[in-house]
Amino acid sequence: QVRLVESGGGLAQPGGSLRLSCVAPEGTEGVYAMAWFRQTSGKERTLVARITWRGGLTFYADSVQGRFSISRDNAKNTMYLQMNGLKPEDTATYYCAASQGGDRESPTSYSYWGQGTQVTISS
Repeated sequence: QVRLVESGGGLAQPGGSLRLSCVAPEGTEGVYAMAWFRQTSGKERTLVARITWRGGLTFYADSVQGRFSISRDNAKNTMYLQMNGLKPEDTATYYCAASQGGDRESPTSYSYWGQGTQVTISS
């Protein structure tokens, strides 16, 4: 199985930046893609960005396109989310996830999840 550990969350001002990291300490065997989801209490967990592990092809939700950038370092088994131009509506718990394939936007397509890291945007 794949274990995922997120870090890098915290408090930032509107317009500021944060960089999230997700590490798979035991490797990424069988992983086709990794993604960042976010969730606010009482709302559904939604896809923020996704990257294929081998080819590095990316996808972004409309709400973050142009502001966020997803990347990965396969040798380090690490995925990143660079978050720029942060807005209060970006406040959420961010989750790292890994998929063996399937519907990229459905949480049920992802077999492995991190515990989440809190991102709070406030002045």
